[in-house]
Amino acid sequence: MSTGVRALRRARLDIVATLCHAHWQQTEVCPAIHTTNSMTEPERLEGVPGRYWHRLEDGRIQCDVCPRYCRLNEGQRGLCFVRGRQDDRIVLTTYGRSSGFCVDPIEKKPLNHYLPGTPVLSFGTAGCNLTCKFCQNWDISKARELDRLQDAASPEDIVEAAIATGSRSIAYTYNDPVVFLEYAVDVARVARQRGIKNVGVTAGYIDAAAREELYTFMDAANVDLKAFTEAFYKRLCTGHLGAVLETLEYLKNKTKVWFEITTLLIPGHNDSPEEVKKLSEWVMTRLGPDVPLHFTAFHPDYKMLDLPHTPAFTLTTARDIARKVGLHFVYTGNVHDERGQSTYCPGCSERIIGRDWYDITTWRLTENGRCGICSTAIPGLFEAHPGNLGAAARPDPDRQTGMLVE
Repeated sequence: MSTGVRALRRARLDIVATLCHAHWQQTEVCPAIHTTNSMTEPERLEGVPGRYWHRLEDGRIQCDVCPRYCRLNEGQRGLCFVRGRQDDRIVLTTYGRSSGFCVDPIEKKPLNHYLPGTPVLSFGTAGCNLTCKFCQNWDISKARELDRLQDAASPEDIVEAAIATGSRSIAYTYNDPVVFLEYAVDVARVARQRGIKNVGVTAGYIDAAAREELYTFMDAANVDLKAFTEAFYKRLCTGHLGAVLETLEYLKNKTKVWFEITTLLIPGHNDSPEEVKKLSEWVMTRLGPDVPLHFTAFHPDYKMLDLPHTPAFTLTTARDIARKVGLHFVYTGNVHDERGQSTYCPGCSERIIGRDWYDITTWRLTENGRCGICSTAIPGLFEAHPGNLGAAARPDPDRQTGMLVE
C-alpha cells in the first residue's frame, strides 16, 4: 500500500474516531457511523443475517454482539462498519471474505502453553469494535473500504487450507472474531469436525450471549487486556475495561478454553509500576497464578506515531513485578529476550521450555505435560515433542524492539 493511500485512510479514520470519541462523552450507546440511505442511490448491504440484535420501541434495531449496542436505522452500519441493518435485520457484510491468510507459529498469537512450536493458519476480515489509537493492524481492523477483503473463502475452504498447510489450529485474528462472529463460528464448527483446533485472538469486548456462542467453539484464546484503568479504555479505545474483565472471568469460570493474556505496554500510558502491579494482582486474585501473562513492546503506529518504542527495561520490570505478585508464567514480547520468553517450572524454577524468538531451544517436558526435572504439572496443552515451525518464523526487526492440564 502506498504512503499516499495510507495517509488518506488515516485522515478518514481520524474524523470517524473523533466523532465517536465525542459521542462517548455523552452516552453509553454507540452511534451508527455510516448511513447508506443518505446517498442519492443507497448502497444495499449484502451479507448473512446476524444472530444478536433486537428491535427498539422507536423502530431502530440494536446490535447486541458487543457492549457498544449500536442502534441503527435502515441502511446504517455500526461502528465496526461490517455489521449493519438491511431489510429490518442485522447483517454481517464480511462473511466469507478474508483480509488474507498466513501460517504462523502458535507463539506469535501469543500462546506459549498451547501446542508449542506448531503451525496455526491465521486469518481475519475487516472492521473492529474498538477504536484503539495505537492499533498495530489498523489498515485491516480500521478499514472502511471493503476492497481490503481480497480473498473469498467458505468455512470449508479455510479448513481445507489449514489441513493442506499442516496447521494444527486456525486463529481468528488481525481484527477481532467478535465482529465476524457468525463467520468465525461456522469455520470453527467445520474445523472441529475435521480435528483442527480453534484459537480466538481478541480484545474480549463482547456481550454475554454472543460470548457464550463464540467460546463454545474456541479451544484456546489470547485476550488483549489493554490496560487496567477505565480512563485508558475510554480515551484510547472508546471502550470499557469492565467488559473485558467479565470476558476473562467468564473464560476462567465458565469454560474449558485455554487462554493467555497480552498487555501492550505503551510508554506514559499504561506502563507505570503501580498499574502493572494492580493488573497483575487482579489476574492473580481473580484468575489464579497459572494464567500466562504477556507484556509486549509498543512500536509507533496508526495515530500514536510520536511515542517511542517501549524500552526493554520496562518489559523486564513488568515481568518482575508480576512474578513477585505470584504469577507463575509471565513473558515479554516484541523484543529479543530469551529469559523473558522462556517457561520456568513453578516447582523447581528450572527452565523447561527455552525460546529464542519463536524458536524452541529447550524442551524438558514429559509427554503428559509435566516438568521433566521435578514432575510438577505445567498447565496448558502439550505433547511429547514440540513443533519446529518457530525457527523459520522470526519476526520482522523493523516492527520489533497432547494433555490439557488445568
